[in-house]
Amino acid sequence: MAKVVQFDKTGGPEVLELREIDVGAPGPGELCIKVHAIGLNRAEIMYREGAYFYPPLLPSSLGYEAAGHVEAVGEGVSGFAVGDPVSVLPTFLQTEYGTYGDHVLIPAASVVARPPDLAPEKAAAVWMAHLTAYGALVEDDRTRPGDHVLITAASGSVGLAAIRTAQRIGAVPIATTRSRGKKERLLEAGASHVIVTDDENLDDRVKDITEGGGVRLAFDPVAGPQVETLAKTVSPGGQLVVYGALDPRPTPLPNAKGFPALSTRTYAVFEITTDPARLARGVAFVNAGLATGAVTPTIDTTFDLADIADAHRYMEGNSQIGKIVVTVPH
Repeated sequence: MAKVVQFDKTGGPEVLELREIDVGAPGPGELCIKVHAIGLNRAEIMYREGAYFYPPLLPSSLGYEAAGHVEAVGEGVSGFAVGDPVSVLPTFLQTEYGTYGDHVLIPAASVVARPPDLAPEKAAAVWMAHLTAYGALVEDDRTRPGDHVLITAASGSVGLAAIRTAQRIGAVPIATTRSRGKKERLLEAGASHVIVTDDENLDDRVKDITEGGGVRLAFDPVAGPQVETLAKTVSPGGQLVVYGALDPRPTPLPNAKGFPALSTRTYAVFEITTDPARLARGVAFVNAGLATGAVTPTIDTTFDLADIADAHRYMEGNSQIGKIVVTVPH
């Protein structure tokens, strides 16, 4: 029997329950993964609340990321053997598969080899954040060496990944945070500049940093009315990319009045992970960073699988810098 987190109704962290179930043998094209660590993502909170872009099918499991090793191989799967260390990529819907458990079934196409010297806790903190950053900054040549990139809410795992991705391609990462206490950590993570938005005027600071030119790309998980402020920081011909909805209020579309000519778009990591060619490029980019040390996931704290509700509560508190990881004892 496997221990798997499920919920029967949408709501707060208290709806999450750790249950013993029979996950069965992997079917054609699937692997059974013995999980050692799970990376948490805000998407899972929204899914649990019923506020995600697709509703849960109840009772539902959840989770997009994990690291462990192969326990069993389904029919037709090649390239994996029992005992192989692996990581799970966010390529599926949580209505189909989930990673919150000690043994889970996952499509083989959603699994990549994990370097043996990369600890499961670190491996579980890599892929959602760095593939998200890759797709927004690198794929389709959205940013170039020397470009300024504005990264809002930068202390989260995707924000930190975007800082390091911008560095890798020679761009200049400008990070924002509401908390002065996070400024030094963001500078240590590689941000060229940090703007504390509770204390500083965003538009004025960006103009100072870019000598009036603005940023080539603004990368934002917040949305809501503040996108109009972000739009003013973008250079003519630049892009405003919104990849989240932390602010539930309506998000206006900046119009031509008072704004430069810019492209505004929403973005999700599934643009990369559901396209085999794009995913292959993203995996190669991240793996190259892991090999050189340029990809170094930051783990804020860890929780035990039995304390999954507390892990969700901690994420909802928005105090973390980097990834929250759940470890799975065996």
